[in-house]
Amino acid sequence: MLFRPTPLDGAVVVEIEPHRDARGFFARSWCSQEFEAAGLNGTLVQSSFSHNVHRGTVRGMHLQLPPSREAKLVRCGRGAIYDVIVDLRPDSPTYLQHFGIELSARTYTSLYIPPLMAHGFQTLEDTSEVMYQMSDVYAPDLAAGFRWNDPAFAIRWPIEDPAAVTIAPRDRDYPDFDATVHAARLAAGGSLSPVPSDSPLPRKT
Repeated sequence: MLFRPTPLDGAVVVEIEPHRDARGFFARSWCSQEFEAAGLNGTLVQSSFSHNVHRGTVRGMHLQLPPSREAKLVRCGRGAIYDVIVDLRPDSPTYLQHFGIELSARTYTSLYIPPLMAHGFQTLEDTSEVMYQMSDVYAPDLAAGFRWNDPAFAIRWPIEDPAAVTIAPRDRDYPDFDATVHAARLAAGGSLSPVPSDSPLPRKT
């Protein structure tokens, strides 16, 4: 595997090194020893799968607050997505900066996301599927997030028209990001940010 640094401190693009022959190719996509040697968390305790029917679907932006130390490894196994992370670590040199990358089934590239970075994506094709591997067990009471189009971050999404976006009410109706409130939650050890009560989904992905 190849580990490519991103502009956000600690976030890494992971590329496979395929060994090709007449059958196709074989490649390693995960190795705890290689991840640890690259300075990344080599422990995975949970895995999730996201199936998205329509192009333009948005999931995010989500993160786990302390005491969670959830890092994620995200890849697209079918279709294509525009994957975005935002650094929400106040002591980070890249605090409040974001990074976006296209992940697709054609490139086999994945994105390693350190703890306290918000994550979300927008599907670029119908029937796109996303796989997550996490270093910590999901804790609903530590879940937080902000809107995909929050002006505090000015993320440039491939599909920006809200009318063309499929999104859960929970994600659509997050309040504006407030750095003071965020810092207070971190100081308190993490708490659930307000979400709409009509959300049909119990889990943020």
